[in-house]
Amino acid sequence: MQARGGVKHVASPPSYFMLRLASPSAKVHNLDLMKTQTVNFRLSVSRFTIIATLLVLFLATGSRCGAAENEAASETPKPKADQEQLEATFKATLTKATLSGRWCAVLPDGKKSEGRLKLSPEKEDKYTIVGVSKLKGDSWLIRARIQYGKVDVVAPIPIQVKWAGDTPVIVVDKMSMPGGGTYSARVVVYENTYAGTWSGGDHGGLLNGVINHEKDAETE
Repeated sequence: MQARGGVKHVASPPSYFMLRLASPSAKVHNLDLMKTQTVNFRLSVSRFTIIATLLVLFLATGSRCGAAENEAASETPKPKADQEQLEATFKATLTKATLSGRWCAVLPDGKKSEGRLKLSPEKEDKYTIVGVSKLKGDSWLIRARIQYGKVDVVAPIPIQVKWAGDTPVIVVDKMSMPGGGTYSARVVVYENTYAGTWSGGDHGGLLNGVINHEKDAETE
């Protein structure tokens, strides 16, 4: 303490105003620190969320890809038979074979000028084939047994064999027959069955049936 003019001066304590000035600065500093920590925490959570989401998507995609690959593997088609196998099967089908079924004629329904057609009642039919052999390209030779009256002969019949995928189609175009007339035909052979159409000038018809073999009859 010092005296001036007989008056004592005492150092005043820090004023309330000064204390108020000091206090807010500390609070602001703490608040900024809390905000910084909160932002950092939120960024960490966001990064974790993004990484977790990407990981889940990766696992889900891998699972779907694996399932798709398994399905593709399970649905892999069986290897198709080559041409030699198809021809061997066709040859075996028509060796010592009996074709038995039905046929019907295709008739005009009304005036021919109208172009309308109808089918006649079905009749039973039977053909016996001794064997079949390939000549060249699409050309084949069927050895068919022909029986009528006292006649019983094996006649060679030239045919063409076309392929609809793995299915043979017997093609006959304007073939001359004993006794006169020419005939054309298209006959599909599939799994011991046959079906087709034939024509002979001004008449024609449909035929279908099953194919059996001599060894089958012997077994029965």
